[in-house]
Amino acid sequence: MNAIDISTGRIQDLADKFEITELVHRLGRALDEGDWDELAALYTHDATARTPGGKAVGRAALVGQAGRNHSPDRQIQHIISGIIVELNGDTATARANLLCVFAWGPAQDPTQGSQPRLTLGEVYRFDAVRTGDGWQFSGVASSPVWSVGTRPTRE
Repeated sequence: MNAIDISTGRIQDLADKFEITELVHRLGRALDEGDWDELAALYTHDATARTPGGKAVGRAALVGQAGRNHSPDRQIQHIISGIIVELNGDTATARANLLCVFAWGPAQDPTQGSQPRLTLGEVYRFDAVRTGDGWQFSGVASSPVWSVGTRPTRE
């Protein structure tokens, strides 16, 4: 098949997969930067999340859960790769690998920065729907595969 043979439907599928892939990356950025408005915009109003941090239903609950588990005293980096999107009309599923590094501690030497204390390997699974605002997540789940380090305790 050459470029001339690509149908309009195939182009739409590629555009949809790109938009959903962007949603996944925007999720990582929102969590890393604590951008809760951005995070809320990625989800439908009745979306669900099931992660090691708990279960939440609805945008406000999802944002609340994320805020509790991604506190500003910890530097967090979500590295998301291997995104595979499966389309089914106006719904889709996606799978991705997640490497998440948490760094925290007492006041740090500004020249040294925070030190990694916990690294997680997880698998993300997403449900997405086409809405009037474009694609949004209707569900997200993450399943731990491995970890190195110690989870922080709440003080």
